[in-house]
Amino acid sequence: MNPSVFVPLQTMQKEVVVSGIRPTGFLHLGNYFGAMRNYVRMQNDYNCYFFVANWHSLTTHPDTSELKNAVHRVIAENIACGLDPEKVALYVQSDVPEIAELYLYLNMLAYKGELEKTATFKDKVRLQPENVNAGLLTYPVLMAADVIIQRAVKVPVGKDQEQHLEMARNFVDRFNHRYGDVLPLPYAFNYGSELIRIMSLDGNGKMSKSENQMATIYLADDNDSIRKKIMKAKTDQGPAEPDSVKPDYIQNLFTLMQQVSSEDTYTKFDADFNASSAGNCIIRYGDMKKQLAEDMVRFIHPIREKAAAIQADKEQLHQLIRQGAEKARARASETLKMVREAVGLNY
Repeated sequence: MNPSVFVPLQTMQKEVVVSGIRPTGFLHLGNYFGAMRNYVRMQNDYNCYFFVANWHSLTTHPDTSELKNAVHRVIAENIACGLDPEKVALYVQSDVPEIAELYLYLNMLAYKGELEKTATFKDKVRLQPENVNAGLLTYPVLMAADVIIQRAVKVPVGKDQEQHLEMARNFVDRFNHRYGDVLPLPYAFNYGSELIRIMSLDGNGKMSKSENQMATIYLADDNDSIRKKIMKAKTDQGPAEPDSVKPDYIQNLFTLMQQVSSEDTYTKFDADFNASSAGNCIIRYGDMKKQLAEDMVRFIHPIREKAAAIQADKEQLHQLIRQGAEKARARASETLKMVREAVGLNY
């Protein structure tokens, strides 16, 4: 092989990953263990574009009085959780106007019937029948534009977003069929068996950014709030026989303990549960929750304090946001140039 044309593996271009989060409500443990922690891992292996989806939030939250603070908080908390603005493009959706132009083109490839059948659209219509706006209907198109503008091939999505990603693939197929093979197909991506689902502390569904706040632990919660919420977590009388299957709400406490407590602590309480039976209940949920609460306080405290410090330094925060926008727009402008040329709009 001619050494002058040899390309070392480490210099090969990394695959592009895109993911966004809406600035509605406060980020919580479910967001951290289900997404943000994996983002921190991805930043070393992929070319990552992570954004705050403030345009998306307007479809369901027309009151923008707290939107700026919410956007700043999400940016700060992502950095506090370990995202490095030097390694990734961490940006605000509305700072990349190329997304809006691509959204327009993709709308010409999206059909009313398929948009109306989207599960999330049906859910939102049921929840907000007085505000069924066009943005709500075309939400999957804007999501597709978010992904396609960076020519991403990997998109971390949960089950509730898989339909949207499939629609994005359909839009790419239609564009390429109509205008030429220009855009890459995006694929769902996660760490498989390592994904962690965090339930609400009352056992009713997932933790929420805006609902059931007393059963959700937020990254911005103070120490006393964390303790109170965990001590009120749903438990039972203990297993009826040894080595019983843990109910979901009990397993949730053990899952949390496995993430934030020492291995010895987790092993001790797990063994107590497995050895318990009716009339011989060894597991003491009160003791377990007290230990979990203190371990959770130690876990969240540095994240909360670092995020608060970042938010307090407005000049630095604005610089980080501008830096993220510049990174995002560099690749987005390349994509838009390709799209305009393919469509025939380069007059």
